[in-house]
Amino acid sequence: MRKKEMFYKILAYFGGALSFFLVGFLFAYIFYKGYKVINFKFLTDVPQGMILGQKGGIAPAIIGSFLSTFIACLVAGFFGIFTSIYLVFYEENEKRIELIENIIKCIGGIPSIVFGLFGYTLFTLYFGLGKSIISGGLTLGIMIFPVVEIRIEKAFREVEKEILNASYSMGISKFYTIYKIVIPTCLRDIVATILLGYNYAIGATAPIMFCMAVINSPISFNISKPGMSLSYHLYTLMTQGISMEMAYGTAFVLISLIVFVTVVFQFLLRKKGENIE
Repeated sequence: MRKKEMFYKILAYFGGALSFFLVGFLFAYIFYKGYKVINFKFLTDVPQGMILGQKGGIAPAIIGSFLSTFIACLVAGFFGIFTSIYLVFYEENEKRIELIENIIKCIGGIPSIVFGLFGYTLFTLYFGLGKSIISGGLTLGIMIFPVVEIRIEKAFREVEKEILNASYSMGISKFYTIYKIVIPTCLRDIVATILLGYNYAIGATAPIMFCMAVINSPISFNISKPGMSLSYHLYTLMTQGISMEMAYGTAFVLISLIVFVTVVFQFLLRKKGENIE
């Protein structure tokens, strides 16, 4: 028995070390390839050059990515929270709950390019929003909704039943119990889940390719206009062979944003664990 435990422990340590090495190697390699172009101008200027993107910066892409993913997080967070509240606290039919959960899981398995076509048809054409940051953000919001909803629902179901029953027994309404007890208790999980959805959305290319992204745009915060995106800018630099250094620099900035949000995500979970202890 001890040999089996030792074997599984070795595999676990090996898998963890391998994952850490791969992430570290990827991060270091991309930085090594693109560090020469990463400076203040690169982060604050617009793309320039005879072939657009050879020089200049990626400021419009950073702004476009933040705005679109912010909209996506608002959409996914709003619908994720209220869908979870309905399934956990109000819907009592088990078959209906299972059906809705299966539909949400199926949505999570749809390829991102299909979301792009859907968003283009619905938001860009049907609703007349045109190719814009808001169209891209809404599309990304639908794409990350299953990730956000499933994790928030799990957090709600892990709230101790004794606390809820004690609240109900004192005559407190279900709505007030959710508002004053459930939401504050799960707040860290909710924030961490939305940040996880942010990581998923900021790296997506196909949805915003159809609904939002352009090759070049001025530095603007107008969400009704099309905008650049880090992922699409990287895709353009790579596929068109414009500048590999600029591509690696863009990739490093994109990964840095994802790593930063992931660290925040882990910090929130750790703090939650310390509070529970």
